[in-house]
Amino acid sequence: LNAAPGRAPRQHVRFLPAPAGSDGRETGLVAARVPVLADHPLVRGPRFRRLKIGAGHRLDVKASGVFVLGIGHGNKLLTDLYNCHLTKVYTVGGLFGKATDDFSDTGKLVEKTTFDHITREKLERILAVIQGTNHKALLMHSNIDMKTQEAYELAVKGLIRPMGKSPPIITAIRCLQLTLPEFQLEIHCLHETQQYLRKIVHEIGLELKSSAVCTQVRRIRDGVFTLDDALLRTQWNLQSIQNAIWDCQLKVKTELEKTLG
Repeated sequence: LNAAPGRAPRQHVRFLPAPAGSDGRETGLVAARVPVLADHPLVRGPRFRRLKIGAGHRLDVKASGVFVLGIGHGNKLLTDLYNCHLTKVYTVGGLFGKATDDFSDTGKLVEKTTFDHITREKLERILAVIQGTNHKALLMHSNIDMKTQEAYELAVKGLIRPMGKSPPIITAIRCLQLTLPEFQLEIHCLHETQQYLRKIVHEIGLELKSSAVCTQVRRIRDGVFTLDDALLRTQWNLQSIQNAIWDCQLKVKTELEKTLG
């Protein structure tokens, strides 16, 4: 930012001695616009000395995907977005046949099991049970009377969500791929951690009378932000970051107005 072209220095009016006449005598004062010395880089120093950068919903070291940062005024917008309690979406990879102490494929092996009996139908039945159980928890923590007009209007807008602290809630879960022993899920959730999602994979393995470990947790959406908005490491430069901020401003403003009014 400091290397970018700076704004032109301010101008102010000073009364300076007029050029001397032919007889060598000064003829008075004349008004002139001159730069304000206080704006000179050698006086002012670097324009930016520090930038406040805030982190949104965090990702642990074994997860990847969309990670939102706020710069300057964006820190307040991060807080406002957090208060919207927006849904996050993950793709979660799993591997049937073994269990580890931390539910990931890099953890210490605890046991090995068979998995040949697992079918897509059985897996989807377990996923339906998980979604149904979590849907009841969502309604309970949303603190809304489901028989009211307000509940109907919020349901139409897709805004039924807990507007306060709650346990992790899965709003939707489906199987994207099953090629034994590997499988991949898409999980929509609120107030989760990546370790919670790994534990879900472990519990799915147990429900199917087998075991499972998590091989990947990738966040593909965080509220209004998607993978299309994310910057790769090679794009971490001033112009790309400025473009990303400009491109996302309208989406953030629209979501805040819709949810927080």
